[in-house]
Amino acid sequence: IIPSARIWLSHIAVMARSGNISPTREGLLHTQHGSPRRQSLDEIYKFSDDPNGNLHELSLDEEIPQSQRWPRRFLSKLRIRGKHYNNAKDKHARRFCSRHRICFITTGVVLLLFLVLSGSGLLWVYKSAPEDGQSPPWYPSPLGGTLESWQESYKKAAVMVRKMTMVEKANITSGVGWSQDLCVGNTAPASGVGFPALCLQDGPLGLRFTDHSTAFPAGITVGATWNRDLMYKKGRAHALEAKLKGVNILLGPAMGPLGRMPAGGRNWEAFGPDPVLQGVAASEEIKGIQDEGVIATAKHFIANEQEHFRQSFEWGLPNALSSNIDDRTLHELYLWPFADSIKAGVASVMCSYNLVNNSYACGNSKLLNGILKDELGFQGFIQSDWLAQRSGVASALAGLDMTMPGDGLHWMDGNSLFGPRLTEATLNGSLPVERLNDMATRVVAAWYQLGQDNKTQWPAPPPEGKGGPNFSSFTKKKVGLIHPGSDDKTKAEVNKFVDVQGKGKTFHGRLAKRIASEGTVLVKNDGNILPLSKSGPKTEKENRNEKYKVGIYGEDAGPGDGPNACPDRSCNQGTLGSGWGSGAVEFPYLVPPLKAIQSAFDHDSVDINSLLSNDIPLKGSPLLHDRDLCIAFINSDSGEGFESWDGIRADRNDLYPQKKGDKLVQRVARECGGKGNGDTIVVVHAVGPVVLERWIDLAGVKAVILANLPGEESGNALADVLFGVVDASGRLPYTVGRSLDDYGDGGQILYYPNGIVPQQDFKERLYIDYRHFDKHDITPRFEFGFGLSYTTFEFSNLTITEKKPKSALPAPRPDAAASPPSYSTDIPDPSTAVFPPGFRKLRNRIYPYIKSVSDIEHGKYPYPKGYSDSQIPSAAGGAQGGNPDLFTPHLSVSISLKNTGARKGMQVVQVYVSFPDGVVDDITGEKIDFP
Repeated sequence: IIPSARIWLSHIAVMARSGNISPTREGLLHTQHGSPRRQSLDEIYKFSDDPNGNLHELSLDEEIPQSQRWPRRFLSKLRIRGKHYNNAKDKHARRFCSRHRICFITTGVVLLLFLVLSGSGLLWVYKSAPEDGQSPPWYPSPLGGTLESWQESYKKAAVMVRKMTMVEKANITSGVGWSQDLCVGNTAPASGVGFPALCLQDGPLGLRFTDHSTAFPAGITVGATWNRDLMYKKGRAHALEAKLKGVNILLGPAMGPLGRMPAGGRNWEAFGPDPVLQGVAASEEIKGIQDEGVIATAKHFIANEQEHFRQSFEWGLPNALSSNIDDRTLHELYLWPFADSIKAGVASVMCSYNLVNNSYACGNSKLLNGILKDELGFQGFIQSDWLAQRSGVASALAGLDMTMPGDGLHWMDGNSLFGPRLTEATLNGSLPVERLNDMATRVVAAWYQLGQDNKTQWPAPPPEGKGGPNFSSFTKKKVGLIHPGSDDKTKAEVNKFVDVQGKGKTFHGRLAKRIASEGTVLVKNDGNILPLSKSGPKTEKENRNEKYKVGIYGEDAGPGDGPNACPDRSCNQGTLGSGWGSGAVEFPYLVPPLKAIQSAFDHDSVDINSLLSNDIPLKGSPLLHDRDLCIAFINSDSGEGFESWDGIRADRNDLYPQKKGDKLVQRVARECGGKGNGDTIVVVHAVGPVVLERWIDLAGVKAVILANLPGEESGNALADVLFGVVDASGRLPYTVGRSLDDYGDGGQILYYPNGIVPQQDFKERLYIDYRHFDKHDITPRFEFGFGLSYTTFEFSNLTITEKKPKSALPAPRPDAAASPPSYSTDIPDPSTAVFPPGFRKLRNRIYPYIKSVSDIEHGKYPYPKGYSDSQIPSAAGGAQGGNPDLFTPHLSVSISLKNTGARKGMQVVQVYVSFPDGVVDDITGEKIDFP
């Protein structure tokens, strides 16, 4: 049961610490999800899991048959803790083999190991499957259409789906394949009933692969604002841009990874490691997105907390990593933001690449059927992450409604696990017709729920209309291929360069700047050195008509080679505005801090010089010695697992600043003004917590700003904070520890595989981030929720009012408010599913048709264990987000807040809820541990 002890005062943040259940794996799911990088078209690796290119159907918890040889990617790359050694051409490989004796011995050991494995051992490795039975079965998949808030949409959907042919139902639940159309994900239409093809596009920060669109601040920066209003507005603006670009389904917001490990590569896409902050931010963004009529996607479901080994083959292993987690931890931490998102009405959920308790997330019936669709009452559709689906019929039975991008086990293989196999499975009786009907109905109902049947707002794509995507993810040219991943050479105007950023007062850059400034956290301000005066402080120099001298140092202060110098932002150069991967976007522009600071100072009274490098030469000391104020910029980057940079393989290797950032700060702080007589301000742009211990206590370091990932308006937002145009109002959405070890065993990335199926046990349970620090009495450098202001505040008159008596359990689960649509369950004639005569098939494109009636073979399908067992609906269910009584207010908390300073300011009121000591389980008599 999801704890109901949560408080969030309107526009004041409230962090709740919640209850406990006995630690057990019972009730936990397995995820089947594997999405390699969403590569550009010319960078795709292709390899088959079967020497003959055959695809095998699996039962739910059965592992995919693997190749009898190592994948090419493994042979060409030896990955070692974030570094990749790519044959002898790679600089790391040359360094690795610089001592010939070591290289010879290492090569011999590797060769011997390969020879041993290449016998029966190699076959065993690639035939090995995850342990079975750790995740309980939950069948059948609950039907959608049971809630009043979705009732009208389901009624409309039922009318349309009843008119669909079986192949049309398969068509709208299968992607057409990577790069077969213009978006990163595309479904085919059900033309006979007027249901259009749908465009799915990344991502949480903005619109990936598009032009003239906004590069918003990252999720971690949005979280640092603690501002519900900005969260909603960001979602609304983001969705408006998606709509104007012809995007039906926005692949965001991200709430997984939650942030269990501070070095996790994609933590920056989400809002921070507290489930309440994550849930509030995600639900507000979802409301904003869907109020604009765009389908939001809650991702990545669930426990996908690191990039190393996140999916099959990407790291040279046949299976993804398994996140092993108990039921209470799942519900109170990792599921919480998804529950909030479903309560907000999110219409799509994306399942993740990893396994959970040794079962793939996208094929886990307990997770998808039991928790999402039954307990949380999810009425929309579940889509896979890109190539996260690892089985066909089994995943459909487990609750997967749509596969993306439609390819099979590998990129662009044209061998979908849905598509024609969904048709075959329905015709041969393996997949119940009722399940296919529900899959199609959920997709159509979501389309109606968001009003996308409105032809004025959503004109039909060509040839019926002029709607659909007006951009291509696969070329920047105006004219390009309309099916770039196929053998079709037809070209058209694919990029219309529609500017969706708004103009004047509605220019989205204004919103981006406000989010970035409110998401900037001031953690040190000795002597109130900040805010700065634009004309410099009044000193004796002014009396002598001498200018105030300012120096700006560090590569992160400047433009570098431009914000889009590397694909998907997969390098750390210039100022850091975003992490890398599918969550990143093309910057329309990026304001570097140096430019904004130079513009802000009064040059009649202030002299500014700069050195945009992290290496200050010895001869560069005069650039420091005559400065009154020095501002040093450093950063720390990470991203998605398909890309690496300078030895960082997605997950960070540590929490220290990158590119010798610590040495830069030490040098500046000790020499600014001559022997440290000047004042130093340090600005950190980073994907998450950074260890500051090597210089934070130096006498010359007067102020420290953690600016997170600010997006396109980086410099302007920072300047507003530095010069006091706005208050320093950001608050940390994570804990800044004094070392990586401070975060405990649960906070450590698994850099090396500990088995053929890497295992990561969440033994810390509820104790991540600040909960871990509290439990083990570890003093952080800066605590979760911390942040300084330029003014002072007084809190008084705390009042707690009981609104409802306590109870051990919520009210009984309410009865369904509506009945799901009913359809005929007759299996159609197989001849209706055969390719039409003269049909032109494009290479690698996914179609729902079968080649011949003879393709349909009948036999006994190996249904998963427990498939025939009846399930009792969860008492914690009954509405979107769970039992409505779980959200019934029991207490009202009010407080008086007064600005007692001389400046305007903003404050976040945080209320932390804990439980008494000595609470005992009524049934077992065991003491329950609470954060």
